[in-house]
Amino acid sequence: MTDFDDVLDGVGPRLRALRVERGATLTELAQNTGISVSTLSRLESGKRKPTLELLLPLARAHQVPLDELVDAPETGDPRVRAKPIKRHGRTFVPLTRRPGGVQAFKMIVPPHDPPERYEPRIHEGYEWIYVLNGRLSLVLGERELDLRPGEVVEFDTRTPHIIANRGGQPAEVLALFGPQGERMHVRSGT
Repeated sequence: MTDFDDVLDGVGPRLRALRVERGATLTELAQNTGISVSTLSRLESGKRKPTLELLLPLARAHQVPLDELVDAPETGDPRVRAKPIKRHGRTFVPLTRRPGGVQAFKMIVPPHDPPERYEPRIHEGYEWIYVLNGRLSLVLGERELDLRPGEVVEFDTRTPHIIANRGGQPAEVLALFGPQGERMHVRSGT
């Protein structure tokens, strides 16, 4: 007997337990699913192998995910284990995996990283930055902004800009970058 057979053999008792827990009869369940009483009885007793065509309406009737009916194992560790990228003393942690479109990064800018050290940059795109920790200096065209935790900026990256850190501790930010000028869309409420 394979692990697959063990999984299928466990479906019947789970189906019976769900039906009994909800106080439903085989006849009521048959009416709700369109599956005959005899088929339901054979499924619960293990005399009939479950199929997707039978399990989907049963999951819907019991209002449980299909995974719960078959006692599916966990699909793996959901944590993102992105590899940090180091450039010019800064650390970039990619938070998105798909190519193209808006990209998300956590960026760590080292302390005492003054804007005077850099030339202004321009490139295609749109950027959104949220300061998590520390202080960030943003030179945007002729303006210089001192950004603190909780502050957000959004700008067209075709404007000459420099991102730096004059403070004594690392600055940590979340950055969203749209390579073709995609702007961020923030929705609130219902």
